[in-house]
Amino acid sequence: MGIYSVHFSPTGGTRAVADILAAAFDAPVTDFELCRPEDELKPLELTADDLCIVAVPSFGGRVPGLCTRRLRTIAGHGATTVAVVVYGNRAYEDTLSELAATLRGAGFRVPAAIAAIAEHSVIRRFASGRPDRDDAEVLTGFARRIAELYEQGKLTGEVTVPGSIPADIRTDGPMAVMPDETCVRCGLCAAQCPAGAIDALSARTDAALCMGCMRCVKICPRAARHLDAEREAALDARLAPVCTEYRHNEFYLCPEA
Repeated sequence: MGIYSVHFSPTGGTRAVADILAAAFDAPVTDFELCRPEDELKPLELTADDLCIVAVPSFGGRVPGLCTRRLRTIAGHGATTVAVVVYGNRAYEDTLSELAATLRGAGFRVPAAIAAIAEHSVIRRFASGRPDRDDAEVLTGFARRIAELYEQGKLTGEVTVPGSIPADIRTDGPMAVMPDETCVRCGLCAAQCPAGAIDALSARTDAALCMGCMRCVKICPRAARHLDAEREAALDARLAPVCTEYRHNEFYLCPEA
């Protein structure tokens, strides 16, 4: 049996949740990062004996379209999978149901699922510092239970999760982020943009390709990339009524477990 952690994490929050879960298993974990430039991705093929954590962010209540397309290239071959959605304290809506359906379509079994909280990728004051120590404790406890149930052969069914299954792949963005005058054109953002939306010479963003993932903002060593102040303030005001309430992680298991 192999244990895999597959994640799409532009700003690190989804990766943080996946890492907490993976650390709870008393075995080596193979890490597979989906959030990278297309030419760096390698095929991934699993077996029915494997256990896999698949963690993705929620963008507007959906799985990011680029992420869905990349998940569909993985050959699950009946691997047991924990579907994990990470969201910034607003709502995950159809993301978990869409993720579970996508994984089943790629050949995975999905007996368990999690909706976890992490710091909002755009307005970082919402769910700031999460996943925190309390989150880590409950996530670790659930992962250990999954490991135990898997060893006992009790993860045989399919989990039921909230939400509907959208008929199409999400159309991402645009929420194009441009460089300011402090940008030195180092090329880091262009090299790590998962959508290939940033020109390496000018550091300008192609709005038609940008998925609004904020990876370039997170990794810029000079903080030279950000939304314009007016747009950020408007988004903050729109999210404040629905993002300030403390939300708990949610856990789902198949009936047989």
